[in-house]
Amino acid sequence: MHFLYNLLVTLLVVLAAPVFLFRFIREEGFGRRLRQSFGFIPEEELAPVLQKDCIWLHAASVGEIVAASPIIKEISNELPDKPILISVVTSSGYDMAKRIIKDADSIIFFPLDLPYLSHSVVKRVRPSVFLLVETELWPNFLKAARHFSIPVMMVNGRISDKSVERYHYMRSILKSMLNTVEKFCMQSTIDAQYIIRLGADVQRVVVTGNTKFDQTYTNVTLKEQQTLRQGMGIEESVPVLVAGSTHPGEEEMLLTAFQKVRESYPSAKLLIAPRDIIRSEEIVNLAATYGFKGILRTKFSQQSREQHDIIVLDTIGELGKVYSIGVIIYVGGSLVPRGGHNILEPAAHGKSILVGPHMFNFKETYALFSGRQACVTVYDAETLGTTFLELLNNEELRLKMSQETLTIIEENRGASRKSVMYLKELLGRIN
Repeated sequence: MHFLYNLLVTLLVVLAAPVFLFRFIREEGFGRRLRQSFGFIPEEELAPVLQKDCIWLHAASVGEIVAASPIIKEISNELPDKPILISVVTSSGYDMAKRIIKDADSIIFFPLDLPYLSHSVVKRVRPSVFLLVETELWPNFLKAARHFSIPVMMVNGRISDKSVERYHYMRSILKSMLNTVEKFCMQSTIDAQYIIRLGADVQRVVVTGNTKFDQTYTNVTLKEQQTLRQGMGIEESVPVLVAGSTHPGEEEMLLTAFQKVRESYPSAKLLIAPRDIIRSEEIVNLAATYGFKGILRTKFSQQSREQHDIIVLDTIGELGKVYSIGVIIYVGGSLVPRGGHNILEPAAHGKSILVGPHMFNFKETYALFSGRQACVTVYDAETLGTTFLELLNNEELRLKMSQETLTIIEENRGASRKSVMYLKELLGRIN
């Protein structure tokens, strides 16, 4: 099976060559990402961690970087002499890591999981331990870790329903991958049950909680909130609705609901942050078809401060702070069947949160918040608009939701510290 996996991965890379070439020509910075993905990581990028028994933490993209940030803070506090290497897969993940993680000694792009490539990079770095965030199981990389006797630990582990199904097709190599992992620090009992069902040793599985409850990078002062509002031309008294991580099909419902809101609150603003910022211009054009003046976040300061209704966030790593200026937050990927997105970022600000019914990628968090009336489920443009208005008209209800949200956040802190205690225990066994 490992041979077939290598054959398939190699074939996929060959077939993707035209796409790589196109992006290399058209996309700024892609060349650097591509070179590092093929193992050509400059010496100066790795110098702070090379052959220094570093802790290597791999976080694929933006969401995983958010989960990793409080863990890295704890590592810096508990193991200050250990250099930290972070690897990512996506450019947005790289930008986010650079933006919010200041304790990392080096940030690189993760090598493609090709035969011999992972082996050569692991041999070059020789970390003391490898931490994978959520569920980044790569057969060749884990095989290299076994070869060099590098312990592996999963942190903030999460297994979606789709992942369980997908990994079943890899059963013959899944066992060796799971046996490589010394400790599985899982977000919830459901995730723990899933990883055990896939074949993980029950003695190695613990529930530590979700490290995103511990994140502090989104903390915003009143002065910073004022700066954010000024940077988008929003007055202090104007109610702001924020829709984060939206997907195609959701913006239409949001704009329809916003039309309803504007009938009662003509000065209200809607801030939309698409999951894929490439779609930002498309959403500005879409807003025009609903009679709204839309503007890109990055272009606002360059244009005359003309009146606008909708701001489209086309920046990376800013949404967590932008949530702080919203009165009500809608978290995307949930009115369409994408599985939803992280509700903990707006929750950290004590916001009233709306989600659609498709939150299957965040089942436990969603159940916790909805079960305690800290978030409201909407089902279409009609219920979205109605709920926006109900909350805007009821300050007492918003305050109640806010207090419950902050209580939940406080009650669930500590996952990062628990994970690092298990890390110290693991390092103590091998030293």
